This record gives sequence, C-alpha cells and structure tokens, in this order.
Amino acid sequence: MHVKLTDKGFNSETIVHKFLLTYFFLLLPILVICQVNERRTERLEGLQIDAPDTDTPEKDTLISGPTVATDTLISDSLSASSGKAPVLAAPIEYTAEDSIIISFDGQKVFLFNNSKVTYQNIELTAYFIELDLETKEVYAEGMEDSTGVLIQKPIFKDGDEEFESNTLRYNFESEKGIITDVVTEQGEGFVHSKLTKKISKDVFILKNGKYTTCDADHPHFYLHMTKAKVISKNKIITGPAYMVLEDFPIYFPFLPFGYFPNTPTYSSGILIPSYGEETNRGFFLRDGGYYWAAGEYFDFALRGDIYSKGSWAGKLHTNYRKRYKFSGGFDLRYAVNVYGERGLDYYTSSPQFAVTWNHSQDSKANPNQTFSASVNLSTSGYDKQNSYSADNYLRTQKSSSISFTKKFENTPFNLSVNLRHSQNSTDSSMTLSMPEMTFNMAKFYPFQGKNRSGALKWYEKFGINYTGNIRNTITAHESEILNQSFARDWKNGIKHNIPISLPNFNLFNYINVSPSFNYDEKWYFKKFERSYHEDELFMDERGNMSHLKTDTIPGFNRVYDYSYSLGASTNIYGMFLPLNPNSRIKGIRHKITPSFGISYRPDFGAERFGYWQAVQVDSTGRNEYFDINAGGIYGGSPGRGASGAISFSVNNNIEMKVLDTKDTTKTDASEKFKKVKLVDNLSLGTSYNLIADSLNLSPFNIRARTTVAGININMGGVVDPYMTDENGKKIHKYVWNEKNGLGKLGRLTRANLSFGLNFKSKKGEKEAETNKELIEEENILPGDYANYADFNIPWDFGVDYSFTYSGPQRPSQKGRFTQTLGFRGNMNLTEKWRLSMNTNFDIMAREFSFTTINVNRDLHCWQMSFNFVPFGYMKSYSFTINAKSSMLKDLKLQKRQSHYDNF
Repeated sequence: MHVKLTDKGFNSETIVHKFLLTYFFLLLPILVICQVNERRTERLEGLQIDAPDTDTPEKDTLISGPTVATDTLISDSLSASSGKAPVLAAPIEYTAEDSIIISFDGQKVFLFNNSKVTYQNIELTAYFIELDLETKEVYAEGMEDSTGVLIQKPIFKDGDEEFESNTLRYNFESEKGIITDVVTEQGEGFVHSKLTKKISKDVFILKNGKYTTCDADHPHFYLHMTKAKVISKNKIITGPAYMVLEDFPIYFPFLPFGYFPNTPTYSSGILIPSYGEETNRGFFLRDGGYYWAAGEYFDFALRGDIYSKGSWAGKLHTNYRKRYKFSGGFDLRYAVNVYGERGLDYYTSSPQFAVTWNHSQDSKANPNQTFSASVNLSTSGYDKQNSYSADNYLRTQKSSSISFTKKFENTPFNLSVNLRHSQNSTDSSMTLSMPEMTFNMAKFYPFQGKNRSGALKWYEKFGINYTGNIRNTITAHESEILNQSFARDWKNGIKHNIPISLPNFNLFNYINVSPSFNYDEKWYFKKFERSYHEDELFMDERGNMSHLKTDTIPGFNRVYDYSYSLGASTNIYGMFLPLNPNSRIKGIRHKITPSFGISYRPDFGAERFGYWQAVQVDSTGRNEYFDINAGGIYGGSPGRGASGAISFSVNNNIEMKVLDTKDTTKTDASEKFKKVKLVDNLSLGTSYNLIADSLNLSPFNIRARTTVAGININMGGVVDPYMTDENGKKIHKYVWNEKNGLGKLGRLTRANLSFGLNFKSKKGEKEAETNKELIEEENILPGDYANYADFNIPWDFGVDYSFTYSGPQRPSQKGRFTQTLGFRGNMNLTEKWRLSMNTNFDIMAREFSFTTINVNRDLHCWQMSFNFVPFGYMKSYSFTINAKSSMLKDLKLQKRQSHYDNF
C-alpha cells in the first residue's frame, strides 16, 4: 500500500476522520499481535496501515510535498493549498519484512526486521528504523539474538561510502548525525570509533577512536586516537595518539598529533626514509626523498641514500601512461660507495650507475605498428655493491632491447628495427648492436593461380621467402666501448637468406621425402689481408706475437654460399602382446623413426671464390690458409673443401599400456588402461662426408630421456671415432683399429647425466579426518594444540643431480669431471608458518655454494620473516616484523647483518 505523508500530517476533513476511526477499531487486534519488539511498545502510539506479507516485504513511498500519487489513499489538501515548498527534495522509499507502523499524527514511521530506507543516494538498512518526518531524522539500531550477539546492525551507504555501526541517528536535511560503535574503511585502513559525530556529508569527528590496517573485528594493533577528524577520501587528522599492540598500550613514542593522507588519487609529498646501520658504511638513511604527482599522465620520485662514512646514492623514478596508447617506467640510479678511511691504502671510492626502462604499447593503439623497450643497463659492479636480494647479487648477465616493428598491410612484408645491448659483469664486457634491422617476406607460392581449383599440382607447391638483416655491433670493455673507432672496431654487414621450399612427396606410400635449397649472401665492408715479415713481430687479435701482419682493407666485399639437401624419414612400429590374457599389461609398443639425408655444398676454398688466402707462416716457406672474412659479424667465409654428406639418425620410443587399478570411474574395459612411457627418447646420429679426403665420419651424438618412478632422467654423449696426436689434433685413424681401442666405438669427448627427484605431500580430506580422530582419541584440548605436532602438512622437497664429463684434448691429459647436488624444500608447519631452503653442493670441490634458509610467519595484518645465509660471500641474516600494509611500511622491527659487512 502506498501512503502519502507530509510534514503537516493527515488533513482534518470529516470523511477522512471517519475512515481512520473505522480502520483503527478493525485493525486494533492485529496491531497488538504485531508488536514484535517489547522494548519499543511505549513508543508505538500509532496505528498499523497494512498487514505484513511474510513472502514479499512491504514497500511504501514517503513523499514530502503537495504532489498526489494516483494510488494514494489519503490526500493532503491543506499542504497543497498552503503553497509551501517541499522540505525533502526526493521520495523516501522504505521496506520491512515484519511490520510497518505509522503514528496517529503521521509524523513517524516504525520499521521492523530487515528494514530498509532509501533517499536519493542514501541507503540505510537495520533491524529497527524510526523515521521522523517533522524533524527529518532517522534512527536505526540492531537487535540481540538469543546468544547476545547484535545482528542486523545499521549499515549506512551514501554513494560509494559505506559504514556499519551499532546505532545511528541521521538528519536528511542537515546531513548531520550521531553514530556509535562505527567502523569505516578509509583507503587501506579502518577507523573504529565508540562515538562519532557526522557534521557534514564527508566530515566526521570522533572520540576515543582507533586507526588500523587490520581488517579483524577486534584489530590486533591500532593507533589509539583520543580525538580525530576524518575527511573522507582526503585525510585523517588526530590529536594525541599512541600505539596499542594486542591490547597492550605502548605510550612511547607518544604522538602529540598525526596526519594520514586518505585520498583515492595520488598526491605529492615527502618520502620518509628507512634507517639502520652497516659495519662498513655506517649509519644510514635510505630511500628518503620527494614524490611529485605531476598529472594524469606521469609522476616523478626523487630518492636518496646517505651513510655516515661517506657513501651516498641518488635515485630517480618515473611512471607514465596514456590510456589506450602506451605505458612505461624509467629508473636512473647513481651510487658512490666509500670503504675505508681517506688517506689509507685500503680506501676506495667506487661510483656505479644503473638505468632501467620499460615501455609497452597498447594493443589497440596501432595493430600494424608497435614500439617497445626493455632496458637493463648498469656498470658491472652495481649489483655487487648495491643489491639487497640474492637474485640481483648473483646475476652476471644483463640484456636490453628497444624494438620497433611495422607490418605492411595487405602485403607479405614486415620490418623490425632493434637496438640491443648485453653485458657480462664477470669480465666487464659489453656488446652493443646499434642498429639491427630485419626485413621479412612471408612465404608465397609463385606458381599458384589466383582462381585455383582442384588438387595442387606438384609445381604449385614451390614456395619461397626472404629475410634480410642489417647489423652494426661492437664488443669491448665497458669503460672503453664509447672510445672505439667506428671504422676500425665496429663490426657491420648485411645478410640475405632465401630458402626455397620444394614440394614434399611420399615414396612407396611410407617414406616422406623432403628436398630443399638454401641460399645465403653476406655483404661486408672490409676484409683482412695477411703477410709474412721475417724480421718483424706483430700482435694478433689474441694478443700473441708472430711474424704475420694483418691489414684491414676497407671496401665492399660479397660472400655467398648455397647448399642442396634431400631428407627422408619414416616410422617403424613393433608390438609385443603378452600370451597371458589375464595379464595387467595389454601391450608394449616400440616406435623407430629412422631419418636419412643427403646434402651437397661446393668447395668454397677454391681460388675462384677468393675467400681464403694462402700465406707463408714461417721461414721454411710453409703456407697456411686464412679466411679474409674471419671475425665477420655473420661469421667468416664458407669452409674449405667440398661436402657431399650422408647423414643418418634413428629415434626410439617405447610405451606400454597397463591396467589402471586405481581408476574406478571408467566402465568401458578399453578405457581402464593407461599409457606408461618406458623410454621417452633414445637417439643416435652421425654423418659421413663422401667427398672429403680424410676425417669423413663425424662424431656420434647419443641422447636418451626416460622417467623412472617419477624421476626424469636425461643423459647424452658425444663419441669421436678418430684419434688425436700428442698436440690434440685429430688424425685419420679410427679408435677401433688400434690395439688398445678394440671393442670401442670411439673416443668419448663429452658426456652428461642429470636427474631430479621431487617429493610432495598429499594432504587431503581423508588425512585431515584421520588427524581429527587422533586428536579426539588423545583427548587433546584446544589449548594444547600448540604442543601437538601434525606431520601430515603441505610440503615439497627436491634433489637435483648433475654430472658432466669433458674428454682430454691430448692423450697425455685426463678428462675433467664436475658433479653437483642441489637441494630445495618448502614446508608449511601450519597455515601460518612456512620454512624454505635452497643449497647446492659441489661434489668434486667438496664445498657448498650459495645457501639460503628462510622462515616466514603470517601474523594476519603483520608478517614475520627470518632470512639466513650461513656462509659464503653473501653471509648475512635479517629478522623483520612489519605491517603488511604498504601505507605502514615503516612500521617494523628489524635486526640484520648485511652482506656488505663481509667486504
């Protein structure tokens, strides 16, 4: 039923009075029955308008003003004739599950059970709500259940702002209110208050409040505020305040006042530094500075470190973003580390810098053109002297790439331009490629017609594609790379690659034959010529002295090579079926994949190509051949000697089908078997050069991979069939032809073996139920759970083993072995406790390498961590208890010994 009420109440016309009196006497018994809240009986001096519907909550509209609704039972002619403007600017809608009661004078409405009142953007829900039209106020409160817990507490929503309280009194006209036991979320934190006064739409004043980032009903820690002012989405200002941890007040340090930013948008401000002490660099203030919220598209942060013994650092960081266009971030860091006392021999001052830049383009910005950047550049000693994590400290390789790609729409062409960088901090070497351009043409079939129909003809399967590459690069020490000569020290060139795809065909319906032709051409802009000078010594590129002089001849130099190949492969299957029909093994399948290939390449060492130069090397007149393009950016010239090689390889795979006794869900007998791989791969490959005059047979490559009891095992080896002389040079003598080589396949030059074991817990519902029964059998009380060790907990443990062998270069030498063991593990003692460790052991050297032990404890709104490196250059430890919230990152207790103190 819809009822129209105004701030003047019901009109006084006679017919209406009679109607109300009749309704009163008819519904009086129902009114008495519906009094569900005995505490409010004395306040309900009105009458019930409509009987409640238990299935559908009642919904009425309370409107202040002279407008008459079409389904209204009562009209307010007095208010309409008075000409006064309405006090409330919009209708008030309300519902309740139990009952809606209106007072005699029409000025108050009482709502019971899951009550809801809506006015403009304001929504209020509670167990009991009282509306007072005359004062434009609303009062709401919850109800205690049979256990004494307050339920259906008032929840007040105003736009995107929401809070819960025990009681609430609010004035729609002044937007002021009184709230008790309220909890509001302000940014990353929560504000608890016993008594709060809402003085405007967004401003609250509270007394004896709590500010915390803990989301528990009873926070584990908070800042007790004797009085405070909260401006929503802006700031929180407090009077005298102190910290409370687990209900224990900590009066020192005592805060006379406090200021907490609480804006949803970022803003400029001072960055508070962290503090601490290191033995070598002294006391420090770290990461202090200023943050500038420059605007919608970028920000800017300037930080600095300062140490009491002279070290310092400056850091610049910016983020930028344009929606639907691009985004990225840029970092520049410069540090000066000072060790020792000035004037002493061991005094050092080491300046270091690092630059990182990440840029990405939105995929919707331009589908045919992209620009991206990933730059990670630093001096070789920066991570060693300025890293605070093991990963950064152990990193020895860095690389960067700035890339631009362009797709030419409706064509097979695309272009990419790259600037690349790589560096090795071990030897301080750096490589720059500036620029590197690649032009690609996708494969196309020149003999296919546009309006083709039917099956492809054999000649229509011819395909061709093209790749062109331009590169300019240099490798040098990082301190010298900018001083190198472009003409003398930089390597540059252009490479063209044209692979031609010839049509495949089947031979005898079982053998797949694949012919191919490949053409490469390289353009260089200089070459090297060597000459012998008996009376002079010159230093070569390796730093050795010899009588050979190397001259660099600038000019265009064209180098090309081509090759033909024909490959064939097939599959051979063998099956073993058990004779016993009741066997759990259904069958074993052996798959053999032999591959055969023929390739030809001409002798590019012939004089007509001009790639190799015959040079006298000693006073006896002995000549040796030198590549005039040695050290080229795409490699040197094609090799001397023609090659007509026959290659052969064979791959083996063995699988078994066995009955799956654990799977009881499948009813079809054919589905109850599972595949088990006995040998994933066992391969052997080699080749034989028919044209070469010696050393025709290439080394045998052997690879194997299998899984045994869940352990992945990989192994491999390289066997050379030829012997070596006392200088380590291969000679044309097979190992098996020698007396001491009988029965041998060849000379083992390399071998490797690796496997890993991983163990994980299988905690499930059954195990959890077993633990529950054990606790009940042992009569373990809840207070004694801490003394009960549950070993059926989530954990994982892994062991990795690696073995490598490198054969001797000379007969008088011995081979080299390396063996390492790696251990790693994680264990969750409880849902909150976690232990982890990682270490490696060098078996040959009999010593451990980098080892870490970590213990973590989740403290709900806090976290505890203990990190320990027991030995080595990174020997250190740190113990930290800190708040999880990023806003309270400086609220922590920390004790540490830095690895920098090991210097």
